[in-house]
Amino acid sequence: MATTTDATTALFEDLSSRARDPSLVKITGTVRFDLENGKTERWLVAIRKGEVTVSRRNVAADSVIRMSRTLFERICSGQTNILPAILRGEVVFEGDYRLMVVLRRLIRAQLAAKARETAGYARRQQ
Repeated sequence: MATTTDATTALFEDLSSRARDPSLVKITGTVRFDLENGKTERWLVAIRKGEVTVSRRNVAADSVIRMSRTLFERICSGQTNILPAILRGEVVFEGDYRLMVVLRRLIRAQLAAKARETAGYARRQQ
């Protein structure tokens, strides 16, 4: 069972709290993440002209990304990258590849922002 402190939940909460992103103004589509861990945990990310929303709805999406929850945890925590995982066959991707590229960019931006926050905290503690 996911807790509010795990990397997966934190990433999706961060994505859902994003302000309108001007770099996504020309992007519209939905990506559903199907994360396997004995049962399927689903996260739906909808991008509508710069607005990003996240839900747990199990609906049809423009793109579907399937992988183990453990692998996604490693991606969310920055321990691995999704592209090599796809090449290794650990990720199944269906649909509009461009949306996967956009989501990859958003995940990397969230990881970079979190790293900056952590580094700033460490500097303040000295």
